[in-house]
Amino acid sequence: MVLIDKVSSHANLPLVRRLEAVSFRAWPAASVNYDGSWQIRLSGSYPSKRINCVVALDRSDTRDIGQRLDKATRKFEAYGRKMVFRQTPLAAPEIEDALVAGGWHRFDESVVMIADLAALDEHDAMDHLPSHDIGRFVDASLTMHGEDASLKPGLAELIGSIKPPYGLFLKEIAGNGPVAAAICVQDNDLAGLLQVVVDPAHRGKGEGFELVYGALRWARMRGARQAWLQVEASNQPALALYRKLGFRHAYDYCYWTPEKG
Repeated sequence: MVLIDKVSSHANLPLVRRLEAVSFRAWPAASVNYDGSWQIRLSGSYPSKRINCVVALDRSDTRDIGQRLDKATRKFEAYGRKMVFRQTPLAAPEIEDALVAGGWHRFDESVVMIADLAALDEHDAMDHLPSHDIGRFVDASLTMHGEDASLKPGLAELIGSIKPPYGLFLKEIAGNGPVAAAICVQDNDLAGLLQVVVDPAHRGKGEGFELVYGALRWARMRGARQAWLQVEASNQPALALYRKLGFRHAYDYCYWTPEKG
């Protein structure tokens, strides 16, 4: 397991800002408010942490950290959501100090990776064309992620709210159901991969590689020059897959919550 001891403050901050901005557009929250440079992202219809968290976007913004955390926590409670702070290299170090001092709990260390699509190796793999059937994609994604079918309306609404062009990539085997799925969001010259999943029974057989490779080829043909993704630092099979496709480390982030467990 990879454990990030401390979110690095030495990352390429302009790159971090750009990738954070495109990630917000690729996975949009239903409600976005600001407290100074802190973005407060909330969505009642789907419980993804990325769209239900507070994110600090300016390392110089260190005023009233404790009071602002308390205020955001009350806002999340009123919304019926668990309070979550997402710490990236854009957060001031003083925020982490306040979280530790307040007894907050850190979880889900993650890695942001990037790849140069011009350098994407050629592989003998089947091309995959994107689908536009959100309902079918959502059914397959929830099944492979092992998530409750009751989340379908919320996930479908979230995907339908994505503003940049996107493709829904899905591989199915007749009679056996879905095998792999991914969303590729193209935002000008950047392409983001989200919701990448392979059915547990088909992992280690190249299905994920083939589908993700097809999505990246699709994005490159549409003019994307660089790809990005976010993956949990403990997901070694996924990290190995992405490195094989030419992805490299860009920066780390993690989540904090005042709740125990």
